[in-house]
Amino acid sequence: MRHDESVPPAPRRPALAAAATLTALCLGLAGCGGGGGAAQTPPGQGGGAAPSSTAASSPASPASPSPSRTSPSPTRKPASPSPPAPATGSGPLSGRTVVIDPGHNPDNHLHTSEIARQVDIGTTHKECDTTGTSTNSGYAEAEFTLDVSHRLRTLLRAQGAKVILTYDDDRPFGPCVDERARIGNKAGADAVVSVHADGSAAGNRGFHVILPASVRGGGADTSKIVGPSRDLGTRIAGLFVRSTGSAPSNYVGGNTGLDIRKDLGGLNLSTVPKVFIECGNMRDPKDAALLTSAGWRQKAAQGIADGISSYLNG
Repeated sequence: MRHDESVPPAPRRPALAAAATLTALCLGLAGCGGGGGAAQTPPGQGGGAAPSSTAASSPASPASPSPSRTSPSPTRKPASPSPPAPATGSGPLSGRTVVIDPGHNPDNHLHTSEIARQVDIGTTHKECDTTGTSTNSGYAEAEFTLDVSHRLRTLLRAQGAKVILTYDDDRPFGPCVDERARIGNKAGADAVVSVHADGSAAGNRGFHVILPASVRGGGADTSKIVGPSRDLGTRIAGLFVRSTGSAPSNYVGGNTGLDIRKDLGGLNLSTVPKVFIECGNMRDPKDAALLTSAGWRQKAAQGIADGISSYLNG
């Protein structure tokens, strides 16, 4: 969703050309794409970096997809937490810790007073959390983020990573943005990715990765994570293009697929490399058709996983 404040639309440029440029930039980085899953095409093979909707292999079902729940019942009890994570196995990400932060909570709208509570984000105070957005047909952002996060967890565990979710359908609302940051910090995560989808105007399309700005004030100091987070975000953006075929946002980030924000508590309060990804615009019919497709969500998870793997493998 649009987090707190909207960003003025950037001038539009040819999106697919920008996507190809972004992918080429990522693939030119040392190790970029080298740590992805089975659907990954090694750098230097496959004939170039132009985005293609068939770049990823046929989507596989996640180990534990989240249920579809477009209209949560006020009487619904929180689902039981997922089983404990298995011991970290062998693989290219063995010994690495990744925290996945599924944006929002499907039942936040039932707890408006709790999520409206102000929390300290270092430089100011903001709401504990927000309800998120949805498609016009009622598919909630929070359902999307949890589904993609489950798929992403499965892919990263298969590479040996220890994976922690900040939220797994195991609480009635939240967690608050400051707690989400603390979970990654406490875990000493090697990388944190917060999964979202935007709620902009129809006609605004594409994904963008949000990077932390240089912020220092109160309890916030991002000076040590700005550089690593940019590396993480750039790799995710480039490999998201290749996996999904989606173009970078035509309304945020000047068609680079990257945006810098200093008003998000989840970034301001992080002491470990962290980015947000807005996978598409739920309010645009064409983007919504992608976001509601299980096959496309698997490609989205693959692109994010490939970016994380590339970053961690250097």
